[in-house]
Formats: sequence, C-alpha cells, structure tokens
Amino acid sequence: MQKALTGVIIFLLSFMSVTAFADFRDLTEDQKFELYNESCEKEQFASCYQVGHWYLKNKRQNPKEIRKLQEELSPLADELHGIQADNKLRNESERVTLPLEKIQRYKELQSILSEEQQAAISQKAAMEALKKACDGGEKVACKELSGKINYEGASFLYWTALILIGLAVFLISKTIFQDEDTFQAQEKLEDSRAQNDDIAKHGFILRYSRPFFKRYFSPIVSGMKNKKRFKEKYRRKLAAAGLTNILTPEDFFAFKLFLIIGFPILFMVIRTFIEETWSLQLIPVLACIGFFYPDFWISGKITNRQGQIIRSMPFGVDMLALSVEAGLDFVAAMAKVIEKAKSNPLTEEFEIVIREIKIGASRAEALRNMAWRIDLIQISSFCATLIAADSVGASIGPILKSLAVEIRQKKSAEVEKAGATAATKILFPMLFLIVPSVLMIVFAPIVLEMIGGK
Repeated sequence: MQKALTGVIIFLLSFMSVTAFADFRDLTEDQKFELYNESCEKEQFASCYQVGHWYLKNKRQNPKEIRKLQEELSPLADELHGIQADNKLRNESERVTLPLEKIQRYKELQSILSEEQQAAISQKAAMEALKKACDGGEKVACKELSGKINYEGASFLYWTALILIGLAVFLISKTIFQDEDTFQAQEKLEDSRAQNDDIAKHGFILRYSRPFFKRYFSPIVSGMKNKKRFKEKYRRKLAAAGLTNILTPEDFFAFKLFLIIGFPILFMVIRTFIEETWSLQLIPVLACIGFFYPDFWISGKITNRQGQIIRSMPFGVDMLALSVEAGLDFVAAMAKVIEKAKSNPLTEEFEIVIREIKIGASRAEALRNMAWRIDLIQISSFCATLIAADSVGASIGPILKSLAVEIRQKKSAEVEKAGATAATKILFPMLFLIVPSVLMIVFAPIVLEMIGGK
C-alpha cells in the first residue's frame, strides 16, 4: 500500500509539473528571456545561466533594446525614403538631402541591427551573463566558461526527467495490476447490470467516477490505519441515503480523495478543449470543492429520501393497519404493502426488515435497525410504538390504525403550517420584483407626459 500511495503522489507531482511546463512552453522566446532576465536581476543566478544560453541560441541582443533601436530606425527610414521619392519628381537644382547627422545615425543603426553585429553583441552579453552566474555559485556556468562542459546540465535534467517519469509509470502500473485477480473476482460476485442501473440514478459524477476510485483508491483507503474513524462517520449517512448497496464507507472516502484529482483534471480537459485561458490558480479551489462535494451530495440525498419516506408513510401505515386487521401477521402485512404500493424508499426499508426477520433477527431488532437507518423522528416513534406493543403482547392492529390517523393529522397540520408561512415567504419577492414593476407601469406614463410637456 505504501508503494501504491507513493505512485499516486508521484503521479500528482508529475501532473502538476506537466501543467506548469505546458504553460511555460506556450511563451515566446522573448517572453521567456524577459522572465529569465528579471530573475537574474534579482540575483537568481540559475536564471543568469539561462539568459546566457538564450543569447548564445538566438544570437541577438536584448529584445527590449532591439525594439528601441527599431523604433528609432523606422522614422529615419521613412523620412529618407520620402525624400528620395520626392527628389525623383523634382529638378536637380530643387532636390534636398537628409541632414548628415541623421544619415550617419541611420547607417549606425543599420550596422548595429545587422546579423554580424548582433551575433557579436549577443556573444559578449552571453559571456557577461555566464560570468555573473559563475560568480553567484553556479558551477555549471563556470565549467562552460572554461570550456569543460557543453550543455551538460540540460542533458542531466533531460535524463533525470525521463527516469522519474519511467519510475512513476512503473509504480502506477504495479498498483493497477497487482490486485487484478481479486478485483475481477469481486466484480463477478456483484450483479453488474442491476448495480449500474442503480448507480445511474445517483448522478453522472458518481457513475463515471466509481470505476476509478473503486479500483485504485478504495484499496489504499482500506489499508489506512485510521479507517475506523471515517467508517463510523459515514456508515449511517450512507444508510440514510439508501446507498449501502452501492458504496461502503471506504468507497465514500475514496470518492472524496478521487475528486481532489478528478475536478482539476476535468477543469484542464475542458480548458484545453474549448481553448480558454482560465487561471490555473483555480486548481486548488477545485481540489477543495472536489473533497467536500460528496458531503453536500450525500446530505441532499438524505434530505430527499427522508422527504419521500414522510410522504409515503400515511398510505403505508394505512395498508399495514388494514392488512393486520384482515388477519395477516406483521411480516405478511409488510409484504402486502410492498406488493400494493409504488416502489419508494419506505417499501425498500420494509423489504430490508422482512429479509432481516427471515434470516433470524427479532422483530424488535429489525425495527430498531430501520429506525437507525432512516434517522427520522417520525419513523423512530413509529418503530418504538410497535416494539413496545410487541413486548407486552398487545394487538398491533388498533395501534397501527391510531398511528395512521395520527400521521395523517400531523401531515395535514404541516400542510396548513406551510400554507400559512407561504404568505410571509412571498412577501420579499413581491417587494423586490412585483411592486417595482407595478410602480413603473403606473408612473412611467405620468413621468413621460411631464417630460414631454416641458
């Protein structure tokens, strides 16, 4: 597991390095020189070494100096060409000449910008930059000045990069294939088609992320020493969200870790594909969002599922009461509710209760487990009432009937409460959206008429 974790870390570092290198590679030679030169002026002597090599490679002087010379040469050339064109239309006695000092300056600038002169200037500037790097402690620059080395540093960096990339590929490949037999056996034990249909219901992020974090991150998380802490933290949340058959606590934590990488990678792919220039400073923000996104996602799932259970309770409890009064026992009554009602989270919980009872759990234990999974006060009260009635041997038919009446009354009271608060909630949209529109419709003609009258 340590090797696997090392492989993931190296992969992350390689990805960040490649991203930074890709942005640097997009710069022009002049932009690279300006970055090197600014760093050299701040006494970063490794950059002075790069400045020297830039001069040797491009064989021209500082781009800023060249631009200044060209800006000075351009008006002189235009003035000279204009005089020459005018002289062709004039008599010999009327012809004019450019002032001598301007002609001399024009020839001097042309000479400086010639290839031979530029090569000589760049050679001198390169030696000065390499000497500055050598004086600053760059031994490679000293060796190059003495003629003992020729791009040895660049060659060393090249081969070092290749070795590190090869090592990263080896470790990642070993991580991928070392547990392949175990993973394939586990996949065969699962009903892949049915599970994929269930996963698709929970959003495309989980659907397309699960094969990756399940295969490559979950084994690492399972080997962590403090896994007991997050297992206790996420077990009940997954049960309340109805995701127990899809994700284990280890898988959920692996999901969080995977999205730390997944969101930045998706950002880079989209950025490259649509050729945008979004700032790379967003990558750490996206990594943080990726880590916390599963927590918000599962909280939304829990709230939605609990709301569906609350809405299904009146019909479910009514059916239970009718079935028990008709002579069915509690388990058969639950089976009848599952048969007659539409599929919803409450019927799924009833199915789990029936399975637990069939494999040997007591009715009270199965109901406690259902209350623990759903984590709702209404369900906890419902289960506690049934457990208490079962413990004293009372008939649960009348109890279920009274519970159904109580649940319907509570639901009606909640609907009335929501209706009463609707007037208050609509007040703010009304003040900020509807009232300004009405005022504009009423007073706009009056204002226009007053303006027109003036």
